Amino acid sequence: MATRAAAKTMLEIGTERICACPPTHINCMTAKEWLKSQLGVWRFFYEGRDIRDKELHPAAFPISLATHVIKLLSHEGELVLDPFVGSGTTLVAAKDTNRNAVGFDLQERYVALSNSRLTSGGLFTTTKQLAIHCDARGVANYLRPESVSLLFTSPPYANLLNRKRKNKSRRHRDNEQLGKIEQYSQDPRDLGTLALPEYCFEMGEIFEKLLPLLKRKAHCVINVPDMWWENERITIHVALIEELRRRGYELRNIIIWDRTNLVNQIGIFGWPSNYITMGVTFEYLLDFWRPPASPRQVKGENLHEGFTDTAFEGDSGNGMGSERASGE
Repeated sequence: MATRAAAKTMLEIGTERICACPPTHINCMTAKEWLKSQLGVWRFFYEGRDIRDKELHPAAFPISLATHVIKLLSHEGELVLDPFVGSGTTLVAAKDTNRNAVGFDLQERYVALSNSRLTSGGLFTTTKQLAIHCDARGVANYLRPESVSLLFTSPPYANLLNRKRKNKSRRHRDNEQLGKIEQYSQDPRDLGTLALPEYCFEMGEIFEKLLPLLKRKAHCVINVPDMWWENERITIHVALIEELRRRGYELRNIIIWDRTNLVNQIGIFGWPSNYITMGVTFEYLLDFWRPPASPRQVKGENLHEGFTDTAFEGDSGNGMGSERASGE
């Protein structure tokens, strides 16, 4: 059931698995399902419940993407967090897969959209999915330390959307998007209004506060694209990797989301003198985790009250399959 919390208080929501999986398993998948997930390039399709109308939300991802990430990196009953919940797709996928989930968004209209999507489905579940009107900077006021089993989000992409659409890559440029600014809002707190350096710093500040909420070895998957700006490739994914590593996260995997099946009517872009790959045809899924506790850790300075930054020596790991393993 969806809700909007008016006061900053700890949420009463389930955090532990309710499945019968062995304790060493990191998800409820079969071996066959696991095998398919080892591929480093993923492709998904939209369904009838997906948000495709950019007037409702400019950058919604498919339910199938969120479902796959949630199934891969959590168990039934565990808690999934989306600090930039947008249209609520993560919450819908969590409901479908019987996970508890909470999503936060700065814009009240997106919280209302999330709520409407959650209440429209008739699927019975023993778990809760909550949409809360709150800046991502305040998430720690609602959740207890080491309660989150998976953080999955698609945050604003710096100021990628905060400019008029020119539709240079479109076969037919003159459509309903031409000349529009599709940015989520012009609220000064909105990360989508920031240039890349300021954006990465603010993302680091937010995710530093989120790290203690994650269980040890809990994953944090962030969906981001790169972008072209004045004929220069802006590598958002590289900047975020560097920033989150500085904040205590460990990068585990980089997965390519192949979007070629979702893109229509692409025109010639850059021909014949400037070769540029079409950014709309793929995005990144950056898979981090909170490092495991280790007896051989080098203590660092306190990043904020109640949490100590640590660097780990000798943790080998073998990728997603060795330990505990897509605003939107």
